[in-house]
Amino acid sequence: MRTRRDKVLFVLYIIFARWLPRNSFFKLSKAIRAWWGRRIMGKKNVGKRVNIDRGAEFSSLCKLGDYSDIGIDCLVQGPVTIGKCVMMAPEVCCYTRNHKSLDITVPMRSQGYEEARPIIIGDDVWIGRRAIILPGVVIGKGAIIGAGAVVTKDVEEYAVVVGNPARQVKSRLDNVLGVN
Repeated sequence: MRTRRDKVLFVLYIIFARWLPRNSFFKLSKAIRAWWGRRIMGKKNVGKRVNIDRGAEFSSLCKLGDYSDIGIDCLVQGPVTIGKCVMMAPEVCCYTRNHKSLDITVPMRSQGYEEARPIIIGDDVWIGRRAIILPGVVIGKGAIIGAGAVVTKDVEEYAVVVGNPARQVKSRLDNVLGVN
């Protein structure tokens, strides 16, 4: 649950810092959004030289590793751990919970939400534009998530996944091992 301080910081970020221009004099906008990210997520949960891009929305439960990005207009909700050197393209969505829908006698909107299931994104991952990552997914180190992919299951290290639902089409290890 968010504290009053968390709510105030988040609202100020949404009103002010979230909408600063992408490029400005001396990259001031980038520095301001990173500063707000440290205040909202906590200083120990945000690495060095991070980039939180214009329009990005994130939760106070997120962790952002060194040299990682939250791309333009991304939505990162709930407990999401983003490793080091992660590249996140615009409009990526990370959802850690769904609506409840088991009771057919009650409208789904009245049933509330399931418990949050954390998302873990490993180091050196590249996530393409408009990819969607669903609750409880673990993305392994060095993976590539194709643009528009809907990731419903865990992704192996160095895997390249595409599609809806996302499926592995190759492994980056094949290049190292000389497999075509």
